[in-house]
Amino acid sequence: MGSSLLLHSLDFLLISLLSGLCLVCADDVLTKDEQISLLFKAKRKCEGNIKSKHKVPDGFCSPEWDGIVCWPEGPPGKLVSTTCPEYIYDFNHKGLAYRRCDNNGTWELASSNKTWANYNECAKFLYHYNHSYEKEVFHRLYLIYTVGYSISLGSLMVAVVILGYFRRLHCTRNYIHMHLFVSYMLRAISIFVKDVVLYSGAGLENMESVTVEDLKSITEAPPANKTQFISCKVVVTLFLYFLATNYYWILVEGLYLHSLIFMTFFSDRKYLWGFTLIGWGVPAVFVTIWATVRATFADTECWDLSAGNLKWIYQVPILVAVVINFMLFLNIIRVLATKLRETNAGRCDTRQQYRKLLKSTLVLMPLFGVHYIIFNAMPYTEVSGIPWLIQMHYEMLFNSFQGFLVAIIYCFCNGEVQAEIKKSWSRRTLALDFKRKARSGSNTYSYGPMVSHTSVTNVTARGPLALHLTTRLGPVPVNGHRNLPGYVKNGSVSENSIPSSGQELHIPEEEQSAHTRPLQEEKPSPVVEEERETVM
Repeated sequence: MGSSLLLHSLDFLLISLLSGLCLVCADDVLTKDEQISLLFKAKRKCEGNIKSKHKVPDGFCSPEWDGIVCWPEGPPGKLVSTTCPEYIYDFNHKGLAYRRCDNNGTWELASSNKTWANYNECAKFLYHYNHSYEKEVFHRLYLIYTVGYSISLGSLMVAVVILGYFRRLHCTRNYIHMHLFVSYMLRAISIFVKDVVLYSGAGLENMESVTVEDLKSITEAPPANKTQFISCKVVVTLFLYFLATNYYWILVEGLYLHSLIFMTFFSDRKYLWGFTLIGWGVPAVFVTIWATVRATFADTECWDLSAGNLKWIYQVPILVAVVINFMLFLNIIRVLATKLRETNAGRCDTRQQYRKLLKSTLVLMPLFGVHYIIFNAMPYTEVSGIPWLIQMHYEMLFNSFQGFLVAIIYCFCNGEVQAEIKKSWSRRTLALDFKRKARSGSNTYSYGPMVSHTSVTNVTARGPLALHLTTRLGPVPVNGHRNLPGYVKNGSVSENSIPSSGQELHIPEEEQSAHTRPLQEEKPSPVVEEERETVM
């Protein structure tokens, strides 16, 4: 019991570590129609603000919309700055845009008789943009997570079938594992469906080579047909839900293991429904709240784009689940360290014990908490260059293959699962072999390392030979396996089940003499002697 609990603890720790690799973020690649819609929404807001403003002071440059930014009023002879707009996806949102108001109270013009504005800080990502390199990077990332989620999906399906097929594996622990497997499967499927729905069709081309002048030249908004985005909204909502359930079923694994360790009287069946409610019910609550608020206050195009602070409606509960999981992880590490110290007391140096524990912890913690804390403090939208490449490849690789690792740890490498598969395979092999031998006119009897190939015509051996064979084979079982002479019921094997070569059955003298007389006249054939030696 203790060793199995320890192994299960290590399994949970590894899965929990992998779960903290990346927090969900619904922001994704912006399409051209979505960018234009955001731009015209900002334009309408700017025009409304200008109309509602009071009279501009004399000599000041009047506020206006220049096609990208809503400029405020500017004092004469001054350089006016405003933050780079967040609704332009590829802008540097930490930069500033500049414009000069001349002494006459008009905005300074460029040589081409257009209003001058400096967007260098905003568009630095656009000016130094290698589109072919970006395509290569995103294609590589797409390939990584497509292969990873495909392998994970296939392995998880096999794992669910295995745990559901064998009745001996039906227990609360494996039920929780199956729920976790299903959550990973639904997560992978939702990602594939989201890719198909969001990025297919002629109208959903990405903003690949848009410049500042291109943005200014846009004169009309795309047709506002909200019905075409219904499927997209549903897919994004389901994606967020399945992603959240994935985190919460990992939390359930931690709660279950923690309960087994720290609760003396713990009823598995009693708490299973509660665990199920946590895994599937809690994410449904906050994702439904997010969808309702999004549809009410920020129903813009497809919901794959972040709508400001509304994302915290689903991100905070996921953060809470990850933090609780991390605390459980630390507590279980503490218990494992104590058990390790007690188990190895007096066997090795104390420093060596701590060295082993420290080494294992340092290997596992970057996968669990440190990685998550670092990249949570530094989201991928705030980094660029080599750090961004490292972060994205790391997250895509581990997130996509995480389901595959879960299937290996909780199913394929599980000793109980392996034992059931081996027993099932042995029974099937024995049954097929018996049927084949029966059709060919001979039977095969297996007794562990001993195998007897006895011809049907020689089964009726005479005299003490037949009696000796019957003695060694034992009585015919009455449990439905009378056609399998080598079958022994579980738990019935003992040292006296099969007599040793020196044991003889006590036979009355009258019967013994009756069987001995025919043998004195006729010796057994060489074939029978050989079969007798095989059985013995």
